[in-house]
Amino acid sequence: MTQTVPTPAHLVRQRYRDPQPTEPAQWNEVLRVLHEHRSVRRYLADPVSDDTLRLLISAAQSAPTSSNLQVWSVVAVRDPRRKARLAALAGDQAHILQAPVLLVWTADFARLRQLADDHDAPLEGADYLESSYVGFIDAALAAQNAVVAAESLGLGTVYLGALRNHPENVAAELNLPAQVFAVFGLLVGHPDPAEDARVKPRLPQGAVLHHETYDLAVQRAHVAEYETRIAEFYAEQQLAHSWTERVLNRLGSVASLNGRHRLRASLENHGFRLK
Repeated sequence: MTQTVPTPAHLVRQRYRDPQPTEPAQWNEVLRVLHEHRSVRRYLADPVSDDTLRLLISAAQSAPTSSNLQVWSVVAVRDPRRKARLAALAGDQAHILQAPVLLVWTADFARLRQLADDHDAPLEGADYLESSYVGFIDAALAAQNAVVAAESLGLGTVYLGALRNHPENVAAELNLPAQVFAVFGLLVGHPDPAEDARVKPRLPQGAVLHHETYDLAVQRAHVAEYETRIAEFYAEQQLAHSWTERVLNRLGSVASLNGRHRLRASLENHGFRLK
């Protein structure tokens, strides 16, 4: 049976559920991979080889990094028992156990601290909130490069913010030294085709793209339009909530943060001074 190759216009429409898609002015394979991104939460047992992992990390290291500081590291977890313990800390998500590898991306100042100690040099600038931001941003940029690389190879991925639910326990499990903080996890594996993971539509560009100055007032109409479009997706996934309900439930109370309201204290406990 011949599989139909989706057109660029179809892929853009899929990302927005736009009833009147237009043909993109330009297109290439990278754009196709980006537009086909979807979160995968069911995986086959097939392993991800060391060669593939090295390729994903070299793609990650090809990402921009502020002042070439490279203040991130990643821990690859394959051991089923360790994954099970991390899954328990991250809300018992079953796909953590299924995926062959869990990549834990960290903001890492221990390497630079060690360098400063070796040279008997100060590192006062690392103690400020700005530097912590750099670590988190560098880790995110690197991880997203790895996502694109993995999906270009036919692998599936999903991020795990829930590793921040119990950061001290995650640090102990991974033997993270002071000034190394687990920012998020990323599962990588071969998607189970039975899951039929779909591309989740995003807000219309009119809600996120501003020209010259920011305009909040115009966003209401675009958000209302989005509610209609994403309702189709939620119905296909047999989910009852609207996007607005999901947003308000997710951020409506401290309890909904699942322990992540302690992030500042957790960072300080792990050597991030946040001046």
